[in-house]
Amino acid sequence: MMYEVHCPICGEETTHRILKESSDLLVQCDICSHVHHVTCPPTPKPLFIRAIISDEDRSLVGTIELSESDKVLIGDFFVAEIGDEDYNVEVCGIEAGFRRPSRARAPDITALWTRVIDSVVAKISVHDGMRTIPCYVRCEGERDFQIGAIETIDDMNVRISHIKLRNGSMMRKEGWKAYARKIRRVYGTRL
Repeated sequence: MMYEVHCPICGEETTHRILKESSDLLVQCDICSHVHHVTCPPTPKPLFIRAIISDEDRSLVGTIELSESDKVLIGDFFVAEIGDEDYNVEVCGIEAGFRRPSRARAPDITALWTRVIDSVVAKISVHDGMRTIPCYVRCEGERDFQIGAIETIDDMNVRISHIKLRNGSMMRKEGWKAYARKIRRVYGTRL
């Protein structure tokens, strides 16, 4: 195992090979081969950050484990825990005291606002002549929807015409795909 530490012979911080671990470390410099003892680095304490987990029509409160050196951005993916259950989530908002930044260091975070991405509800608007039929399909977050594809939705054959993404952009080009977890709404026409 390798470790970056100050070498007394080289006079600078160099890469060292760990020879023995106990209450301290016995290390050998890769540059000059000098062997010396150094104190063990402090083990980072885990931080348990409160996570508000949105799962379509319900919200749950759980925790996400981070280390003190972690930085969190909106759009990051984590595993949130509620008791014995785990949820794959995407960060939608960060609360740091009274601020709502788009990024923050883990020790500054008071809560993370997240949404479940394992299983999502795809909202689909099906155009049928003079009316539009709203459909809701529970599916895996990694399920693809492709423009031009024909899907069976609520016993209707539907050709997907365009897809609106969560970031606000619209996909219209034939053959383009998007994961269900990234989609705000799918539009199609009934065949």
